[in-house]
Amino acid sequence: MTKTGNSFEFQSRGSALVAVLWLIAILAMASIAAIRVVSFDVDLATAQVHGFRARQLAEMGIAVASNPAVKRTDPLLRQLSEENGEGFEARIISEGEKFNINAIVLRKDEELLKSMFIDWGLELDEAQAVVDALIDWTDENDEVGLNGAESEWYLDQGRLNQPFNRPFYHLDEVRLVRGMDYVEALKPDWRNWFTIWSSGALDLNEAAAELIAAAAEVPVEEASIIPETVRGPDGLRDTEDDAPFQSVEQALALLGVDGTLRPEVSARMTVNDTTTRLESIGSVSGARRKITVIVRNRTGRPAVLERTEEVLP
Repeated sequence: MTKTGNSFEFQSRGSALVAVLWLIAILAMASIAAIRVVSFDVDLATAQVHGFRARQLAEMGIAVASNPAVKRTDPLLRQLSEENGEGFEARIISEGEKFNINAIVLRKDEELLKSMFIDWGLELDEAQAVVDALIDWTDENDEVGLNGAESEWYLDQGRLNQPFNRPFYHLDEVRLVRGMDYVEALKPDWRNWFTIWSSGALDLNEAAAELIAAAAEVPVEEASIIPETVRGPDGLRDTEDDAPFQSVEQALALLGVDGTLRPEVSARMTVNDTTTRLESIGSVSGARRKITVIVRNRTGRPAVLERTEEVLP
């Protein structure tokens, strides 16, 4: 064979080797891609299984919390396995511990709202404007309050069909009212003060001292005697020494407020709200699901007012 023939054969073999190497590289890349796809599918399926199981556990927590014999301090509300971390944590919370925003606005208790907003940092005229806007949002007419806002103002903001001219269906709707963005900037946790589900008045046996102080128009230091009395000598709720108030008048007398002379104050309060929030978080292998149920008459003939589910990180 000539030198030229040998050179051609060498080149052919070299080209074939390069082609084989390229083919191996392509197959390797395809294999890696396939493995990643399969791995992703496996992870997705596993996450779905864990998510489903976490939801089941959250449902178990709701079932336990729904039992009228279970109190908020009952150890049954927290069931977690030390081996795999699987389990649930449930809470029983009175909705009466917050102000019902619809009840306040519909009875036009402007002084209560203004005092809260001023305490949160608004000036008097700013607080009055927000209160007027809240009333305009929920009343049935299109008449603009002194410092309020009706459809014309919202149209100027590019927002159609607002205000809704009905009570709030969700606290997120409150954020749509003119001026509430400023309130939220000053008081980011304002939602902790309000609900739309309670019977209407603030439950003195459940509320925190700050809310009682706002309702009774007394300093927080004086209002603290109400929750302290309810908890009893041991300072814990749902124990044998609890001393819940049997009437609003009894609690107001302890605060030095005469309910007959201040009917607008006593109208803000109750001692037996029956609306309860049940929260349960189910956890398994990093997957967490939360179920929230609002129930009225939990200890009698319960009625479910709302149910929501969340995927937690």
